[in-house]
Amino acid sequence: MSETEIGDGPLPPRWWGVVVGLVAAGCGLAIGELIAGFARSLHSPVVSVGERVRDLAPEWMVDFAKRNFGPETDKLAAIWTIIAVIAITAAIVGIFTVRGHKRLGLGFAAVFGVLGAWAALESAGAGFGSIFPALLAAATAAAVLLFGAYLAEPRVAPVAGPPRQPKGTPPPMVLDRRRFLKDTGMLAAGGLIVVSIGRSMQSRFNSQLERAGVRVPVAKDPLPAPPADPAIDVANKGLSSLFTTNESFYRIDTAFDIPSVSLDSWELKVTGMVDKPLSLTFDQLSSRPLFEQDITISCVSNEVGGDLVGNARWLGCRLDDLLHEAGIHPDADQVLGISVDGFTAGFPVDTLDGRDAMVAIAMNGEALPVAHGFPARIIVPGLYGYVSAVKWLQEIKLTRFDQDEGYWIPRGWAALGPIKTQSRIDTPRSKIVAGTHAIAGVAWAPTRGIGRVEVQVDDGPWMDATLGPALNQLTWRQWWVKWDATSGRHQLRVRATDGAGETQTEERADVAPDGATGWHTIRVTVD
Repeated sequence: MSETEIGDGPLPPRWWGVVVGLVAAGCGLAIGELIAGFARSLHSPVVSVGERVRDLAPEWMVDFAKRNFGPETDKLAAIWTIIAVIAITAAIVGIFTVRGHKRLGLGFAAVFGVLGAWAALESAGAGFGSIFPALLAAATAAAVLLFGAYLAEPRVAPVAGPPRQPKGTPPPMVLDRRRFLKDTGMLAAGGLIVVSIGRSMQSRFNSQLERAGVRVPVAKDPLPAPPADPAIDVANKGLSSLFTTNESFYRIDTAFDIPSVSLDSWELKVTGMVDKPLSLTFDQLSSRPLFEQDITISCVSNEVGGDLVGNARWLGCRLDDLLHEAGIHPDADQVLGISVDGFTAGFPVDTLDGRDAMVAIAMNGEALPVAHGFPARIIVPGLYGYVSAVKWLQEIKLTRFDQDEGYWIPRGWAALGPIKTQSRIDTPRSKIVAGTHAIAGVAWAPTRGIGRVEVQVDDGPWMDATLGPALNQLTWRQWWVKWDATSGRHQLRVRATDGAGETQTEERADVAPDGATGWHTIRVTVD
């Protein structure tokens, strides 16, 4: 006997609705990922929504994410939170849908589609076509919800032999569990295959291959080879290296997906309050007179003793030369960098005071890593990254502070962000054995340099530390002092004095709104 849809019957269990809702959401998201793989300008609906949540989230929520998940995993946590919200909503909607409320399911699919389309349109450089991943994802989810509702409808029970019901009695209605599980399982498997294909298609837009083909040009006057690194000395085991490797350099940005930039279409534009707007291809930019400079940069979110700071040898063109070539209008007081993903950061025109600010195209002898801004980024010595270090740079706009604000300024951070004098203890760790050890670390005060570092054990006198090589006034300096550690629990503290003679303050201050202060203090147990 064939199965046919007949009248009323038993309601499907709630878990059927949960399965239908989750499979519908998963298939929808899978189609969104697939469509996003067709063009570089398209984006995953989840990522687009994540970016809008990031932009609209209150500052306390952003701080909570950074503190609890870390600055490099907070975005991943946000993505999974969004997926979890979608999954929970889909499960609830699925229950209502399979129990006869199909309009509710279609309505929720439409709402999610509209939200996803809006989020995509709000992305930097988005065109009308950017709405299709979200809309097609929603249409797919709606179709799967309807199909799931169809599978959950009661059907005539198959019987063997003559019917047992009295003549004229309607045949019994049952839920076809086997068919339901088979069909939803096939849909779920198909969704997994589709999302894998979509992610694979998106990966072809990764800039790694283009970066690998870039030949790093030579600076006009290359810097000499760096001096011997004190960190390789066994006695200073645990000390930060003189230069931070590209692989271990900290990454802080607002990008949920690392922007994929094609050198074929990329241009750096100089716009705004200038006499002659400029537009440079990567070849034109790298053909300009280039210089090398060793510069330590730091994130304003770096806690006292934190690791959101690094030192590298950068290669690029002078920012002041580029802007003077464009001709800065006398009324302009802000240099605003704009990323391909819409992030902005601005600093005073007065910062172009001769310091070695640059548009960097290489880092530690290699083309800029994709995660650190390929093909170009801004580096301004002495300024925290939130007001200067725009990665994936596409535009430099001369403007005014009363007309434009960088991304973080309306979110409560200070408009000006000079890096404060700081020092950090790298070693020893929390537990060591009695004997002679090095207390060692790094100190930095870019543009002012480090003139002195002092270490205190418990409440004893401050001891002058030995300072490592001074590459220039823009980088950190390593420091160390020998310590005969005795059994017990000890407190170690460090403070630095910059090249201008100012000693960092003991007063503890949070990172907001313009950088943390205080002496790095650790406690060590000696056995």
